[in-house]
Amino acid sequence: MKIGLLGKKIGMTQIFDQEGKALPVTILQLGPCIVTEIKNLESHGYQAIQIGYTEAKSNKLSKAEIGHLNKYNIPHLKYLKEYRVNSLDNFEIGKLITVKDLKIDQNISISSISIGKGFTGCIKRHNFSRGPMSHGSKNHKQPGSIGAGTTPGRVFAGKKMAGRMGGEKVTIPNLRIIDIKTNHNIIIVKGSVPGKTGNIVSIHQK
Repeated sequence: MKIGLLGKKIGMTQIFDQEGKALPVTILQLGPCIVTEIKNLESHGYQAIQIGYTEAKSNKLSKAEIGHLNKYNIPHLKYLKEYRVNSLDNFEIGKLITVKDLKIDQNISISSISIGKGFTGCIKRHNFSRGPMSHGSKNHKQPGSIGAGTTPGRVFAGKKMAGRMGGEKVTIPNLRIIDIKTNHNIIIVKGSVPGKTGNIVSIHQK
């Protein structure tokens, strides 16, 4: 896997292709990111590159993070993420990684935290069917039977029931890059990206 980038979601809009078709697109501002650590087989048992994004005040970071960044004289960065790589060539601590490393029409995977929906029922959360709506029915939006009889006499873990929905890490694979604005560190991808405007996103190159 090639190294990725961290950034934030700017929002959605639409653009028109040469045939006049409207394409839904998402605008992302990525980087610039700084290489904060290089992990190799000898010292860590695997190969990976750690990058940081967005400078922050010292009181927003833990003492461990501050010590880790001060070790290499790197600015205090709020977000750190590690990417496993097949080769450590052309990487050095302090190197800047920007959208210039991406290409138009390249496919990337994008991860972010989805929008939270709060506590929801089975119909919204798991796409259950409702019960009869006729007079006398007491099973309009109930989840139905959840037990498994006398044996084993308990509800299995992971049973689809009402509960908290959203607010989870979601990855959308193979989103195509439509355009790149290197002057503003912006890329435009076709389709939607998880999360709300301003969310931190992570991209992965294949």
